[in-house]
Amino acid sequence: MVITYERYLDHISRQVAQLRAVLASGADLAARVPTCPDWTVEQLIRHTGGALRWSGHITRTRAQERPPNEEIPDADGPGHEGDREALDAWLAEAGESLVAALREAGSGTGVWTWGWDRSTDFWARRMTMEVAVHRADAALAAGLPYEVEPGIAADAVDEWLQIVRYAQRMRPDDGMAELRAAPGGPVRTLHLHATDTPSGLDAEWFIELTEDGVAWRRGHEKADAALRGPLTEVLLAIYRRRPLDSGLVEVLGDRELLEFWLKRASF
Repeated sequence: MVITYERYLDHISRQVAQLRAVLASGADLAARVPTCPDWTVEQLIRHTGGALRWSGHITRTRAQERPPNEEIPDADGPGHEGDREALDAWLAEAGESLVAALREAGSGTGVWTWGWDRSTDFWARRMTMEVAVHRADAALAAGLPYEVEPGIAADAVDEWLQIVRYAQRMRPDDGMAELRAAPGGPVRTLHLHATDTPSGLDAEWFIELTEDGVAWRRGHEKADAALRGPLTEVLLAIYRRRPLDSGLVEVLGDRELLEFWLKRASF
């Protein structure tokens, strides 16, 4: 299933609206976020809005180099902590500004990114996933249900695997570098299997830890370790937002290998 540039923009708007709904629910802004324990709910919102403003600034200015943080207008959010109304308005404006900048620039416009695709398409996709995952953090902290559209959830898994592969090439001293086979050693394999996907959506992944690093493809193949469950729960598990013993996913085969993957494939 191909996700178009415009569809990413629609999903950024939708995800920001859903994150604002967590704010509107009365979530405790001072509560710690279990999945990001260094942050409170308010700090999580400020981080997410800051990322939207940062990528929006890059897009709007057609930056070709990483801009200094001090160049990003209003990146830190409202001056007073605990002001729910001001925080909500700031987050809403951050989302609207990014979507407007991406729409005005159009698909394929060259801009600086930290990844493999130096164009606006990278930010359209990355910010969709950024807000989707941090919305999960906020919802879990507030004790609210969380779901994400299946096509976006599957694409988020694809993107995560691409990030792991990219990090292995660009940051050889990173922990992700360990996700490879020893020279002459066996290739270890993982299988991610979503059990609730709609017709037409292939949401299974076969991952190999080769000497050259991580290789992956969509499809059903027998592996050394398998993670099975609803697509949203598979996504939350690989992002380490839900523990393997939550009862919402099933682990088959070599659990230590899966835990090894989750520990090192961190972002």
